[in-house]
Amino acid sequence: MRKFPVLLSTIVAASTITLSTTSISAQSTDDLNKKIDELQQQQKELEQKRNNLQSDSQQTDKKINKNLDKQDSVEKEINSIDTDLQATLKQISTKETEITKTNQQVEELTTQIEQLKKEIALLKERIKKREALLKDRLRNIQQNGGGMKYIEVILGSKSFGDFISRSSAVNTIMDQDKSIMEQHQADKVAVEKNKIDVENKKTEVEQKKQSLQNQKQDLVALKGQLDNQLSKKETLMASLKDEHEELEAYKVSVEEEQEILARQAEAAEKAKQLAQSEKSELEQLAREREKQQAEQKASPSKPSNSPAANNSPSPNPESGSESGSGSGSGSNTGSTPSPQNNGGVLNYPISAPITSHYGPRGAFHHGTDFGAPIGTPVRSAASGVVIMTNTEAQAGMSGYGNVILVSHNINGQSYTTLYAHLNSIGVSQGQTVSAGQVIGASGNTGQSTGPHLHFEVHRGGWNGAKSNSIDPMSVLN
Repeated sequence: MRKFPVLLSTIVAASTITLSTTSISAQSTDDLNKKIDELQQQQKELEQKRNNLQSDSQQTDKKINKNLDKQDSVEKEINSIDTDLQATLKQISTKETEITKTNQQVEELTTQIEQLKKEIALLKERIKKREALLKDRLRNIQQNGGGMKYIEVILGSKSFGDFISRSSAVNTIMDQDKSIMEQHQADKVAVEKNKIDVENKKTEVEQKKQSLQNQKQDLVALKGQLDNQLSKKETLMASLKDEHEELEAYKVSVEEEQEILARQAEAAEKAKQLAQSEKSELEQLAREREKQQAEQKASPSKPSNSPAANNSPSPNPESGSESGSGSGSGSNTGSTPSPQNNGGVLNYPISAPITSHYGPRGAFHHGTDFGAPIGTPVRSAASGVVIMTNTEAQAGMSGYGNVILVSHNINGQSYTTLYAHLNSIGVSQGQTVSAGQVIGASGNTGQSTGPHLHFEVHRGGWNGAKSNSIDPMSVLN
């Protein structure tokens, strides 16, 4: 249900337009002057309220534009954050791919290390065998007098050919020993080099892996920050959209209030013109009486048979108006039966039992419910002016279904009565109604759980917060 948060509570209070059903001759010029002054004051107040609403509408437009600008700005920020987030996710994916490759390299190096360990073991075994062979040779050389034996072998040659053979054999033996020593030294160097290469590669890959993991952690932390920023911006955007909807709804309510104020101004002008007409008739009646009295004084001994001499002029009976708080009658009016007399100022709106009272019942119930079949006549609780009718098809007050609001002025106090969930509406906005006049029929429209009349009374005007609501039983006859 749309709320009317600004001035509706005072709009209805301003429309204290009630018409008198008593004869014009029973009213005084002072009473009519007072009524005209009050209506003029109401018109001024209504005009002031309309100006205030116009200003309020302009301020709301500014707030809506500001809200939309902020939405655009936040939308750009969200897009920027989302772009950064997508880039970060891509970088994280790249780092994960690199880490996977590095893990594969680590596995390959681990395999290489195992292979190198086997090769190192073989080299160590060959070195061990060579070392044993070299030890044996050195031991034999020491036992046989060192290198002099080679000379003896050469000098012991029996011929030049034998000398050549023996020299070649000695050289071969010495070359083999030298080769063994060189290979032995090369194997030792290779073992050390392979060992260093493997350790360096392993260290390098492990450092690369650690660097990639650190980079990934940084990117994951950045992603967390971006996710947090995005969440905050999305929350802000949702809040701005809610605010925009509220501002739009508020703007609509202000426009509706402006429309209601315009109707109220028309009704006040109509009532003022009627009061001025009544005043003119009363003044004409006074002049006719003065003229009659003057004629009687001028001819005291001469009886008069004219109707003016015997009867006071009476106003046109069709130009009369309705009483402010009594129970009117007519072709479509009648009194509503009252179970008890509480000394109240309003009549019962319907002949039906009460099914729910005013007060808390989970959520606060701001009215009194009368259980009645669909189509039961609903009557105005007092004379007044219909300030609004609303159907389910119209925007605003949808929870009430088909609803009528009527303003009353009783003993100087303004009231607003509300009749909800109606099946049909028999009056229109701005129409004057008398107490007991049928204004509609009960139903089951809006947010209703069954056929009934929901009846509210507000001291002053109705508003969405229902801050002026009172217990209807406290003012019903």
